[in-house]
Amino acid sequence: MQETRQEGQLQRTMKARHLIMLSLGGVIGTGLFFNTGYIISTTGAAGTLLAYLIGALVVWLVMQCLGELSVAMPETGAFHVYAARYLGPATGYTVAWLYWLTWTVALGSSFTAAGFCMQYWFPQVPVWIWCLVFCALIFSLNVVSTRFFAEGEFWFSLIKVVTIVAFIILGGAAIFGIIPMQDGSPAPLLRNITAEGWFPHGGLPILMTMVAVNFAFSGTELIGIAAGETENPHKAIPVAIRATIVRLILFFIGTVFVLAALIPMAQAGVVKSPFVLVFEKVGIPYAADIFNFVILTAILSAANSGLYASGRMLWSLSNERTLPRCFTRVTRRGVPLVALSVSMLGGVLALFSSIVAPDTVYVALSAISGFAVVAVWLSICASHFMFRRRYLREGHPIGGLQYRAPWYPVTPILGFILCLVACVGLAFDPEQRIALWCGIPFVALCYGAYYLTRNLRQRDAIQERAHVIE
Repeated sequence: MQETRQEGQLQRTMKARHLIMLSLGGVIGTGLFFNTGYIISTTGAAGTLLAYLIGALVVWLVMQCLGELSVAMPETGAFHVYAARYLGPATGYTVAWLYWLTWTVALGSSFTAAGFCMQYWFPQVPVWIWCLVFCALIFSLNVVSTRFFAEGEFWFSLIKVVTIVAFIILGGAAIFGIIPMQDGSPAPLLRNITAEGWFPHGGLPILMTMVAVNFAFSGTELIGIAAGETENPHKAIPVAIRATIVRLILFFIGTVFVLAALIPMAQAGVVKSPFVLVFEKVGIPYAADIFNFVILTAILSAANSGLYASGRMLWSLSNERTLPRCFTRVTRRGVPLVALSVSMLGGVLALFSSIVAPDTVYVALSAISGFAVVAVWLSICASHFMFRRRYLREGHPIGGLQYRAPWYPVTPILGFILCLVACVGLAFDPEQRIALWCGIPFVALCYGAYYLTRNLRQRDAIQERAHVIE
C-alpha cells in the first residue's frame, strides 16, 4: 500500500499533450457515437448541423472564459474554486457537487456499458464480472500516479481520434462516390441533408436538443480540472485549449456532416449507432467488431477521466475546508487516494442503482448529471465576467493577463445566455424535462447543505476557541 500523508499537494506532472487528450477523451464518447442519431431523427440533417455549430460556438465561448481563469489561477478543482471566489462560497460548493455527481454517474453507466461491450465477444461471461475487471483497471490507472493516469488516457483517446479521422475520410469518399456504396446505390452527394426539407419539424427541436449537443461536447472543461497538476500551466493551458477547440470543431462538425449526408433522417435513431450504419453502407468488413472495440475504449476513457475529475473535486472541496481534511490526504506521488476511493465507491453505487432501480433512482441521477454539465458551464461564464470586472476595478493592467478571452464582456455574457437557453429548452422536451425536475431540487439541496454545514463549522470553531481560552 502506498504511503500517504495527511495534507499533501498534488504534483505538476501533466504536459500539454496530456491535457489535449484528456479533454478529447472526456468529449469523444457515447454523446457523439450514439446521441447524434437521435438528434438527426429529431431535427433533420440540416438542423443537426446547425445545432452542432451552435454547440461548437458555446464550447468556444466557455473555453475562452475558462482559459483566462485557469491561466490566471491554475488550481485543482478549477471552476468550483472560481465560482466560490467570485459568485459566492455556496455556489462554488453546489457547482462542485453537481460536477462530482456528473462523473460519478458516468462511472456507473460506463462500467455497465463496457460489460455489455465485452458480452458481444464473450456472451457466456456475466456483465458483473467485466464490471469488476474494469473497476480494478480504472482505479489502478488513477492511483499509481497522475503521470501514469495521463499516459493511459492519452492512448485511450488516441484510438478514438484515429477512428474519427478514418471515419471522416472514408465517409467523405463515399459521399462523393470515390468509394462505392455496399448496395450499389449511387453516391448520395448532399441529397440527404435537404431531402426532408431544411428544418422538417421547425426550429423548436433544435432548441430541445441543445442540452444533448452540449452534453456531447462536455468534457472540454477537464482542462481546468487538471490545471493544478500541469507543468508550466501558463504555457501548457493556452496551447491545450486552442488545440482542443480546433480539433473538436473539426472532428464534430466533420463527423456530423458525414453522418447527415449518408444517413436518411428516417433511418437515424438510437437503436443502432449511426457510425455502424455508415460503416455498413460503405461496406467496411467487420464493422460491428471494429466499432465495438472503439466504443469500449471510448467508455473506458470516459470512466478514466470521470474518476480523475470526481476525485479531484473531493480533494478540492476538502482543500477549501468544506469537507473533512482526510480527503486532502495524498500518496507520496501526489495522488489523492481517499478522494479517489470514495469517488470509486460512488461509481459502484451508481452502477448498482443502474441495475436495481434503472427507472427511478438511476433515471433521476442521470437527469441531474445532464443538467449539471450546463450548470457548470453557466458558472464558468459568470465567474469569468466577475473575475475580469474585479481585476480591472482593482487597478490591474489588462496586459497583466497572460491569457485573455477576446471580446469581453460579450464572450461571457453570450456564453451564459446560450447555456441558459439550452436549460430552457429542456422544459419543451417531455423526455428530457425530468432533468429540470430533478436538477433544480438537487441544487436547492446543495445550497441548504452548505449553509447547514457552515453553521455547524462556525459553532465548532467557537467552541474550540472557548476551550482554548479556558
